[in-house]
Amino acid sequence: MGHLDPLAIATSPQSLSVRIGYATRTGLREANEDFVGFVTPFGTELHAKGILAAAADGVSGNSGGREAAEYTVRSLLADYYATPETWEVPMALDKVIGAANRWLLAHGAADRDAPGGMATTLSALVLRGRRFYLAHVGDTRIYRCSRGEWQQLTQDHVWDRPDMQHVLRRAIGLDRHLAVDYADGELHPDDIFLICSDGVWEPLGSSRMLEILQANEDPQIAADTLVDAALAARGKDNASAMVLHVDRLASETWRDLLAEGLLLPVPPRFKPGQCIDEFEILELLHESRATLLYRVRSRKSGHILALKTLQPALSGDRESCEGLLAEEWLSRRIVSTCFPQVVPLPAALRTHLYYVMSFHPGATLQQQLDRGRHFTIADVAQIGAQVAKGLGTLHRLRIVHRDIKPANLLQSPDASLRILDLGVALAGGVPYPELQGNPGTPSFMAPELFEGEPATERSDLYATGVTLYHLLTRKYPYGEVEPFQRPRFGAPIPPARYRPDIPLWMENVILRAVAREPEQRFETAEELLVALEHADARPLSPPRPTPMLQRPLLRWRAAAVILLVINLLLVYYILMR
Repeated sequence: MGHLDPLAIATSPQSLSVRIGYATRTGLREANEDFVGFVTPFGTELHAKGILAAAADGVSGNSGGREAAEYTVRSLLADYYATPETWEVPMALDKVIGAANRWLLAHGAADRDAPGGMATTLSALVLRGRRFYLAHVGDTRIYRCSRGEWQQLTQDHVWDRPDMQHVLRRAIGLDRHLAVDYADGELHPDDIFLICSDGVWEPLGSSRMLEILQANEDPQIAADTLVDAALAARGKDNASAMVLHVDRLASETWRDLLAEGLLLPVPPRFKPGQCIDEFEILELLHESRATLLYRVRSRKSGHILALKTLQPALSGDRESCEGLLAEEWLSRRIVSTCFPQVVPLPAALRTHLYYVMSFHPGATLQQQLDRGRHFTIADVAQIGAQVAKGLGTLHRLRIVHRDIKPANLLQSPDASLRILDLGVALAGGVPYPELQGNPGTPSFMAPELFEGEPATERSDLYATGVTLYHLLTRKYPYGEVEPFQRPRFGAPIPPARYRPDIPLWMENVILRAVAREPEQRFETAEELLVALEHADARPLSPPRPTPMLQRPLLRWRAAAVILLVINLLLVYYILMR
């Protein structure tokens, strides 16, 4: 059932405000095989994941119908909020529903008390920000009344025959290959959503349900009235209804949710000994065109930390300010020893725009190269494995770093490695300002990025391969690429040409990582990690050369040659007539 009071309301001034009421009755059945539930979180979880409501109707032909309905709804309500905040809503729902489907199939097959298996319908609704999302399987339904328009948002998955209108084609727990309907749309103030089982919509009909909703402003009274009316209309099934009234929308966009931070001014440039809020500036660690990174000491705890802010010249640049706030938002969601950890610091405790993270002594790999360090094969293998572990963490969160290179890899005195700078990272659901093109360092950018293709996990792995190549040889597999250059990618130069001591297994790992075609590279960071850690047991063969007709430039050249030959033959034929 509902996890909070049916009339629970999110009270933050910028939060989505929804009133919810539900009712479920057994009716003429021996047992109630319907199950409904909802979660109304608060604060950042409400902004990130939204309000989730779901109804399920256990398949009565199966003895495990009630258990299937309850398990599916409960697991959805619990596990959806455990998915990463960087996942988009449909992806999070799909992962959780897929897991529930597999559990029901396995449990139903093993349960002697449920010889007919365990299956259930499911209709789930997420209200987040200014949009709604739904997931649907079966013949429970979701309706919406918006701006005077009454609409059924779901389609029943039943057989299209008069004698089989109650036989489901799709249900959770019915088939290993589950197909779920997903949809989304824009929310409006005063929208009303109805989630109901067939024990309500079938005896009442569409117009009667709308009449009841319009006559009852209180969602709890509306839900009770719908169920009572369905049973009074001689409905023979369990009757369940959940009504959601949207009273207030959340802030217009994620940018508005960052408005509190955007009110903070960019601080001036600091000198050692100066203070900002509770932090004392110790030294300037790094300076780029857009940002400044300081080593600071907390005057409260004494801890040494790193403070990142913008260059004072960017104080009026809204996009840069948004980017820094969004970078902090994203970094806080990555819990891993492969990355610096952001120290939670509410905007209300800051007088200027910055964020603070853990400080780790050491030097970047680029700084070590500049100092003349010679990296051994063992050094590079260990570094590659650590980068692969960090990228695996990012990619599982659906985050693409987009700027892996030696300058963004910090090595501590104990040889531990941390990936730095998420300033141009991309992730689904992250409130980043739109970034045009593919930012990054040209010599480490994958060939497809120069063709305008979006960055992917495999382009991160390409940059990792170039990094390992550069650490070993101080060269680049396709030559150095200058900014604004349009490079041509032929065959990569084997790194052993510059370092004859590179073993064949390491060369094959690097050449596969930097393959020109994405499908020839490692598919995942975990695959790269295995190749580096188990090279002796599972040596890689060198990547196969790309057939000429699969290479974009050569394909067009070949076509042009063929057309030229055809034209010459035609001319010859005409002249000889």
